[in-house]
Amino acid sequence: MPPWFQMLLWLGLLALVAALVAAVLALRRLAVRAEAVLAIAEQELRPLVARTHALIEEARGLTHEAKREVERIQTVTDHVSDLAHGVARVLAAVGGFTRAGQLIGLAVGLRRGVDVFIRRMRRREGGDHE
Repeated sequence: MPPWFQMLLWLGLLALVAALVAAVLALRRLAVRAEAVLAIAEQELRPLVARTHALIEEARGLTHEAKREVERIQTVTDHVSDLAHGVARVLAAVGGFTRAGQLIGLAVGLRRGVDVFIRRMRRREGGDHE
């Protein structure tokens, strides 16, 4: 092998080694930056994750409390519904008494009217016959 060819091979090998060293150094810098970014992200994410867990627990508590309140409202609504049915029955009964009272009042009024009419007729008859 001629010496100039060996020299070219050595220069090529040297260039290749220099390129590899530059690539390795660039990869090292990239790894250091990535590590720094990941450390920052980890520092920022830990409090966010803790807050997220706290918010989730608070949401669970609020959900359970809302469920209990809805159950209480359902109970109150059931009691109000029962009370409304009872009041409706009482009102229907009172309405029946009121109608009966109106009919009795009408009958009493008619009787008094008839009595007054009969008395006046008797007076007229009695006054004419006297």
